[in-house]
Amino acid sequence: MHTRLNFFLIFAIAALAAWPPLNAATFELPPANEAVVGEPMKVVARYEDTLVDLARRNSLGFDEIRHANPKVDAWLPGAGTEVVLPTRFMLPDAPREGIVVNIAEKRLYYYPKVRVGAQPEVVTYPISIGRGDWKTPLVTTKITSKVKDPTWYPPESVRKEHAAEGDILPKAVPPGPRNPLGQYALHLGLESYLIHGTNKPFGIGMQVTHGCIRLYPEEIEALFQSVEVGTPVRIVDQPYKAGWQGDTLYLEAHAPLDGTVKANAAQNLTPVVGQVISATQGREDNPIDWNKVRRVVNDQAGVPIAISREGQQHPTASTSIAQSGTPASAATQ
Repeated sequence: MHTRLNFFLIFAIAALAAWPPLNAATFELPPANEAVVGEPMKVVARYEDTLVDLARRNSLGFDEIRHANPKVDAWLPGAGTEVVLPTRFMLPDAPREGIVVNIAEKRLYYYPKVRVGAQPEVVTYPISIGRGDWKTPLVTTKITSKVKDPTWYPPESVRKEHAAEGDILPKAVPPGPRNPLGQYALHLGLESYLIHGTNKPFGIGMQVTHGCIRLYPEEIEALFQSVEVGTPVRIVDQPYKAGWQGDTLYLEAHAPLDGTVKANAAQNLTPVVGQVISATQGREDNPIDWNKVRRVVNDQAGVPIAISREGQQHPTASTSIAQSGTPASAATQ
């Protein structure tokens, strides 16, 4: 296990300098009565690729791409291996303004202000969130300040945790490669919590933080440049989402986060049934396959899956295949 982990870290660190800047997943905002954007894709891995590489190159988190490819070796997929990219997303049930973070899917949605003559858009980024007792809080707040090359002032509780492991942290960590905040930080109206970059991008898409929200270095730079002070930020926990794309209703179910109650989570259909019924009001001509609903909840695949009887399709059924690790269709722009 330690040998495989070392391989993982070596490949991940090597990837930091290997890839060009990211293209975040940017989509035209769908009508108010629809919530699904994008299409899934596949790529063909090269011999030097890892799932970490492919995730970062396609604006995905590690848990997302790992869950979509359970039979693929995470750090040695192998040349010619087809890798599914889960690049169909469902917008959270929240106002479509500012920033919305859904911790259940470890993903941030940003709704930029609409320019005159332009189409409304949504940009989505994979994120890391709080682990164990260091939960990312569920709150409605706003961006209170923006800081380039921030200094990190680790809370006393974090310094004690590091000290217990033999790592003595100073009271202030200056900008530089050892600073876990990376090069950009967005302060929230909530003491000690930020949206920031990282010096460990291979952990994006996982529960690894002390409660803050981390983005890939390239993506926090893009968000930093676009977002304004005063932008609203809503942090929600929506493990189940139901929404339309055209005449097809989709359901998305995520596994419980580490540190949360997991017992019988997949058997509790009450919140799911309520969301599906609410989504179908006024569209009763699209019957729901309730057996499919149960399977989606049980599988907890973390991607939108069609549950209406018309147009049912597994999320990978229409994927395109590209060569050399490059997506064949422009689900990400």
